[in-house]
Parts: sequence; structure tokens; C-alpha cells
Amino acid sequence: MTATDQQVAEQPVREEPDTTVLRVANLRVAFAGTEVVKGISFSAQAGRCLAIVGESGSGKSVTARTLVGLTGGNSRVSADAIDLDGVDLLRTGERGWRSVRGSRIGFVLQDALVSLDQLRRVGDEVAEPLRVHGRGTRRSRAAKAVELLDAVGVPEPAVRARQRPYELSGGLRQRALIASAIALDPPLLIADEPTTALDVTVQAQVLDLLAAAKERGTSIILISHDLSVVARLADEVAVMRDGEIVEHGPARRVLREPRHEYTRMLLAAIPSAHTRDTKLSRPTEHRPQRTVDRGRPVLEARRLSKVFRGPDGVDRTVVDDVSFELFGGETLGIVGESGSGKTTTARIALAILAATAGEVLLRGAPWSARSVGERRPLRKQIGVVYQDPLSSFDPRWPVGRILTDALATGTRPPASKAEARGRAIRLLEQVGLREEHFDRAPLRLSGGQRQRVAIARALAPEPSVIVCDEPVSALDVSIQAQVLDLLTDLQDELGVSYLFISHDLGVIHHVSDRILVMKDGRVVEHGSAADIFERPQHEYTRRLLTAVPRLELK
Repeated sequence: MTATDQQVAEQPVREEPDTTVLRVANLRVAFAGTEVVKGISFSAQAGRCLAIVGESGSGKSVTARTLVGLTGGNSRVSADAIDLDGVDLLRTGERGWRSVRGSRIGFVLQDALVSLDQLRRVGDEVAEPLRVHGRGTRRSRAAKAVELLDAVGVPEPAVRARQRPYELSGGLRQRALIASAIALDPPLLIADEPTTALDVTVQAQVLDLLAAAKERGTSIILISHDLSVVARLADEVAVMRDGEIVEHGPARRVLREPRHEYTRMLLAAIPSAHTRDTKLSRPTEHRPQRTVDRGRPVLEARRLSKVFRGPDGVDRTVVDDVSFELFGGETLGIVGESGSGKTTTARIALAILAATAGEVLLRGAPWSARSVGERRPLRKQIGVVYQDPLSSFDPRWPVGRILTDALATGTRPPASKAEARGRAIRLLEQVGLREEHFDRAPLRLSGGQRQRVAIARALAPEPSVIVCDEPVSALDVSIQAQVLDLLTDLQDELGVSYLFISHDLGVIHHVSDRILVMKDGRVVEHGSAADIFERPQHEYTRRLLTAVPRLELK
């Protein structure tokens, strides 16, 4: 050994600093004796993002809630370790959890409307972590709330801070949740479907926000069914199925060279331009050519406008001179940013909301101008799938009652209870659920399962038009694929028409024949799916398309 070799050998080995923020070993969670998380292990590192993906009911959201002590009193949680920066979370009581939530762990829940207190102002909800942990004065917290709302892309944040959650769109509510979660800049942020309700431009803002937090050293655990979002932010991906992690590795490797069949199936189910003529859940099966009846429109909107008065006393036009025609067997997609007026347009089309000006025709006859009593016998002709399924259900009713009630109002009311039950169960099976869900309360279902029940309810009366307001936004990609295939199969078979609203441009491209692009309440571009996506004319449309996160598989 030379003198130089001896000097090198004698130098101490430099150890890399341990950046682990959270370590989870052999986590198990059970409810009523049934294990739903089955011995999973992972760690979260400072300045890195771990994405946990999988189907609805795979255990990913239960895992997220366990990490903040919110699994509920009827759960049984065990693990070899749940270690947060040296603190054993397994041995902390409720007081300890309250000190951790918000300050050490930020948590963005999946269901924005249920998660926000409808009786409190949005600004108070955003500032709640600051109040709980004794930060600042009431005035400074109010100012910070406005600043946080602005940071997550909420327009007119000072006005929105004074509103109640039910006065905001789904996307704005979701952004308010994210603002609250980052209020104290915690070292670990757990985001359960943080972009589910967001349009692509705001989604891009939120992902930029999360990426900036990661750059500052924040550790992020991202729960998402959107693999394009995962590809944009994640450093590692863990794929869950039936409570177990079936694949775990660097994001680039897992998304481009998946080793498990289940991961390959998830990737194949992503809707895009390339999937337009195929079945997402059966990629080798092509969709037959479908005929659109270009005669009389089944639904027609003529110069719709809607004005709302805000909490500041100022009138705001949220729908401005909007017209469209929907033909038999056609899908008309509506896209635009949250607050662009697309959901308000849909509510006017359904005659749930009265227009300030303009009218809606159903099968060439007046629809919106009729009285409630006159519309009642015609209501079965137009169905709806709402953006927030839980709020659209009667909380006292189990799933079976929800579906049999919808069947009773349809074109073929069941002749007996037995027939009603049988047809309701067939509807459940059509949307990927089982007979065992018939007697369950909606609160006992996952977000994706509730959305499937909402779709089954819309199909029950056998309508000629269905207004779909974000119908697959809460679903993981494999169930989303099944539901989109179901909707297209029904369209091919029955000639049903869809007014389809979605922030997911991949979904819109896959399902739509024609597309309306809305901005600030107006239609800024209208054309075939090919024209909108391949030859966009308006600068806003081009900006939307540029903001879409992409999953490059090659």
C-alpha cells in the first residue's frame, strides 16, 4: 500500500445525512375484524414525494388517515413503527395528535365539501390551523388566509374568504382545503387526491405549489388515481391493491417499465386521444361506429345568462350569452377553468337553476320556462350525475333505496319489490359494484364507490339525456375506464346523449364528439374534438392544452 493509499484508507467514511421524515413499518388497519391495510412498509424523505396509487378501496386513503390519527374509534391499528422525526405516533394520545396535525403534518382530505364547515366562512376554515396552534392575531390570521387562498389560485381571494363553502365551486373548495393544509408550512404534507376537483390550469398551479414545497424540503405523500399527476410530482411510486403494496420503486421505472400486471392494467386504462375508438377496460376491443342524429336537437340552450349577487353586493355574470345544441346519440363536452360557468350552465340546462335570461328546450319543447309541476312528468327524460355524490344523496337512505326510488320514477317502473331489487342490483353490477352494497349507507362507501352509485341512479329512469358533471372525477383509472366504457356502451345501445363536463381533458378527448370551451362565463371556442385538440384557435384553449400533465410511457 502506498502512502497515498494509506491516507485514503484512514479517512473516515462520510455518511449521507438521514433525510427520513416518516418511517412506517408493517402497518395494519382493521375495521370490525376485517383487515383493510395488510402489513405495508414505506418511508417519506425530506424534499421528495412518495405517491401511493391504487383502486378505490385498495387501502390508500385509510393509510393516509391513519398517519394523522383519523381512522376512527372502531378501527384497530398496529405497526412495528410509525415514526415521525423521532416521535412514535403509535403511542401518542388524542392530545398528541392535535399537536401534530397542521403543525407537523398537513393533510388535504379528498372530499372538499364534507371536509369544510358549511356554517363558517372560508377564510376562517383556512386559518383554523393558525388559530388552533396559537399563531398570530385574529386580524393577522385573516390576512394570512387571504394570502394563502391567493397562493393556491383562488380568484378574488378577499371576496372568497368571506363566503361559505357551499357558495364555491368544487374546485375552489378543494383549493381552500389545500390552503389550510399548508398554512403552517409543515415538514410532511399528506395530500389525498389534492387535484381531483381541479381544472388543468389550476391543477398545474397546485402541482407547482406542491413542487415548490418539495424544493423547500417538505416531504410529500401524494394519494392519487391520476397517474399523469403522479408522473409530474412523484419521486417514488407505491402501487396498492387489496391493502397490500404490489409494486414500489422509482417513479420513472414504475410508470415506464411496470413489473406487476396490476400496474400495467392501471396504465392501459388512462383515457387520451389514442383511446378514442377503443374500450379502456378492454384495450383490444374497438368501439363500433356510432350514428349521431343531426335532426332536431334533444337539448338546446339559447342565449343563456345568469347573474349572481356576491357578498360584497356586486352583481357578477357567471354565464354570459351561452348557446349550444345536443343531438341524439352525441356527447358534447364542456371544459373550462373552475368558476368558468360550466357547472352553472349545466344546472340551468337541468332546470335546477333559473336563468336570468335565455331558455332551454328539451326535444324541441320549452323546458326551463315550464313550472315545476309541468316539468315533473318530463323529468325522467333528463338524468344527472353530480360532481359531489354524497351531498346529492338522502343521508337516511341506503344505496338500495336510492336506486329503487330512481327506478320508480322511470319509464318502466318496477311491478314489485322483488323486481325493483333485482334491477337495482343489476345497475350496481353495471357500474362495478356488488349486491353487498345494496344495503349500505353512502357514508360507508369510498368516494369512488359513491360516484358509481350516483351514475347508477342517473341510468335508472332510462333517460334520453344525461348531464354528467365530473362523473368520473373521484374514480381511480381502472374503475374510471369501466364507467366510461359503460357510458359509451349505453350510448351505442340506447342512443342516449351526454352533456359531459370535466376538468380532465384526457377524458373529454376520449368521450366527446364536439366540445365547448368556456372562460369567464362565455363560450370562447366551439368545434369537433379533433379541431379543439389538434387545431385550437383561441389563446385560452391553447393555454388549457399546454397545462395538461402528461404521462410519457416511452
